[in-house]
Amino acid sequence: MDNSQAMPSSLSPPDRPANSPNDGITDVRGILAGHFTDPRRPTGCTVLIAPDGAVGGVDVRGAAPGTRETDLLHPSNLVDRVHAVLLAGGSAWGLDAASGVMRWLEEQGIGLALPYGLVPIVPAAVLFDLAVGDHRIRPDARAGYAACVAASRLRPADGNFGAGAGALVGKLMGMDKAMKGGIGSASITLDGVTVGAIVACNAVGDVVDPDSGRVLAGARSEDGASLRDIRSAILSGTLPKPLIAGSNTTLAIVATDATLNKAQAHRIAQVAHDGLARSINPVHTMSDGDTVFALGTGKSAHTLGMLQLATLAAEVTARAVVRAVRAARAIRVEGQHWPAACDFAPGEPDQSP
Repeated sequence: MDNSQAMPSSLSPPDRPANSPNDGITDVRGILAGHFTDPRRPTGCTVLIAPDGAVGGVDVRGAAPGTRETDLLHPSNLVDRVHAVLLAGGSAWGLDAASGVMRWLEEQGIGLALPYGLVPIVPAAVLFDLAVGDHRIRPDARAGYAACVAASRLRPADGNFGAGAGALVGKLMGMDKAMKGGIGSASITLDGVTVGAIVACNAVGDVVDPDSGRVLAGARSEDGASLRDIRSAILSGTLPKPLIAGSNTTLAIVATDATLNKAQAHRIAQVAHDGLARSINPVHTMSDGDTVFALGTGKSAHTLGMLQLATLAAEVTARAVVRAVRAARAIRVEGQHWPAACDFAPGEPDQSP
């Protein structure tokens, strides 16, 4: 279990200054974040909590998603506020962790008030990490509860934590030529409004620097000593190796303290996928379940136009993907070794907090 984050002093985070230097999802007013990292094998879950509720949206682009409570986020549907969003490893088994999040929220008095009690609204999505160690170990309700206990206003750890603990990238040339993925967070504040993202990157494709186009992590050469550049390989006629269906997925949550309605939250989730497309290649494949959630807490006294919010959403999503792989560290599990981006570019600055 990851205990690197302190317990919150209160459920509702106070306003942060506009020039907050943390560059993470918790710079967004009204958001808490927490990881649970399973000590028995690389897997875990990550939760974002909005104690006062947040308007939510979602957009699923991958063809093999594993999700819970996403239909209610459609703009035409009734419920307009969510209380937490969960990202988890463990494939479909990991959706069970959302039950633990619901239990924790109910204990804190957070949820949709009905005559019969509180019903916390907790959308969730999962990624496939069952090939990394003992597949019988996966996030469950206790893991989701533990992530909530760890949630705070502190910047969440990047790299091999939470939902990114067992994430790999670059699997198109075979699992043995893949590299370590992870989880990463970033934020930008403009005119008193903050937009942040947290991304668990378990992509089938390569992760690339969106500014230079350079491959940072992904499929490796036959000898495993260099990066292959899967885009160039496919364009030159190289055939990818067969994959287990749905054995990948990049999950993201984009949050802002601007005020959004459900249609606007849906649009922010849609355009945040542009950030995935800038930093992952190929993306949104038949083997991925790529899913992006969007949250609007309305905690800022300021507002921005949708064009600005959309631009920031795509930018922070791309930055969070890059940080996820740059902060990741190599793992060795049951004789299989998966190196990390830092092993191929040791001169890169450490992006972990």
